[in-house]
Amino acid sequence: MSSSKRLDDLISALQIMPGIGPVSAARIAYALLDYKRPEGLRLSEILKSALNEIALCPECRNYTDEEGQRCAICEDFHRRDRGVLCVVETPQDVDAVENSGIFFGTYYVLHGHLSPLDGIGPSELGLDILSSRLAQGTVHELILALSQSVEGDATAQYIAAIARKYGVKVTTVATGVPVGGDIRSTDGSTLALSIENRREFR
Repeated sequence: MSSSKRLDDLISALQIMPGIGPVSAARIAYALLDYKRPEGLRLSEILKSALNEIALCPECRNYTDEEGQRCAICEDFHRRDRGVLCVVETPQDVDAVENSGIFFGTYYVLHGHLSPLDGIGPSELGLDILSSRLAQGTVHELILALSQSVEGDATAQYIAAIARKYGVKVTTVATGVPVGGDIRSTDGSTLALSIENRREFR
């Protein structure tokens, strides 16, 4: 407990961030108060705007600036492999694939994986939207770039069944993504090779 309730509230609020415990939160709070007040106020404005305005792209479910607005990747008509759709679990996975510099198709972001015990089913992952997108007939290959876990495998099997119903070829990233690991924690070179050497999903 500090000398100020507002300071205690600030330290407590900072701890919602991943990897920020009481000591780190206190260090950040004191730094903001001691010599970063203008930057802190600017940060608060950006946080408020981001949390109020950032929404999901209606086409791929990646983040976009406004409700109902397509994201920059879906709007980019210069992407030469628009018939190739890469399914990932998180927006961070999109960033990882983009940074590999080898993929020029589009994406679909699940924001998780199937987990009935946690109440996460097909509707929570937007699989009805994905099914409608595949039904349009513009996608000829669907790449599954999901985590190598029990939940990730179950999700991949479910999505593959949807894709095959529409005659879409289903592939998955090659070995190189570690078992139990995820796309966003894989280095760029390994991820690039995994995408380039993707194999048919069975």
